Amino acid sequence: MKDWPGPVSTCWNHWIAVPTGDQAGVMEVLSLSSPTPITFAEAQEVIDADAHGNPDDRHHLSRVFVTPEVDSWTLVIGAWCNPCDSERHEDVLRLCKALSARYGGAQAYYYGEQGDGSAWLVAEHGSVVRRYAATGELDDELLTLGDPLPQEQARRLELGLPADGDPQAASSEQIEEWTWAAFHLAPEIAAAYGVSPFTLTREAKVRGTGVLALTPDAASHGI
Repeated sequence: MKDWPGPVSTCWNHWIAVPTGDQAGVMEVLSLSSPTPITFAEAQEVIDADAHGNPDDRHHLSRVFVTPEVDSWTLVIGAWCNPCDSERHEDVLRLCKALSARYGGAQAYYYGEQGDGSAWLVAEHGSVVRRYAATGELDDELLTLGDPLPQEQARRLELGLPADGDPQAASSEQIEEWTWAAFHLAPEIAAAYGVSPFTLTREAKVRGTGVLALTPDAASHGI
């Protein structure tokens, strides 16, 4: 099956990025099963359909696209990877720690392309470096772990805010500006730390075949 890399995105994007070409190993850590070969173009259609489906039927949590090795990275794309979802965030945290213990690093992201916010989770060598959510939800603050990443610090300094994220000396206007900036920060952080699904091109070095795989959620809900 001949395939060319291309951007994979929808209105609501969720993915895990791992610095390895060990697709089978990543799937093993995540307990993914029943892999079916799929192209990037086909995966784009599937992920888009799942994102716009009924969130109550849990079908959107039943499958993910696992890329082939792309520039020495493997991406797992689908709502099941959401690092800020109320039902998924602790499991995604655990899985990223496990992946990072095995491969040195792992990240999980959420990005809403219609101004629906961002979230990022960065783990290294089995520990969480940073988790942050800017989605407008009341529970966003409860997800915060670790110190601000360099990209966060730079944007905060641009706005005249303390780089460490302490809002005590900030005005309400500055906090509002930061909130809006953070809403759009996930793609920038993803690109800085590795490979982003939004910037995949034919020029990327690819090895292997992408697959559509079932998540543990599929089996537990009879999907």
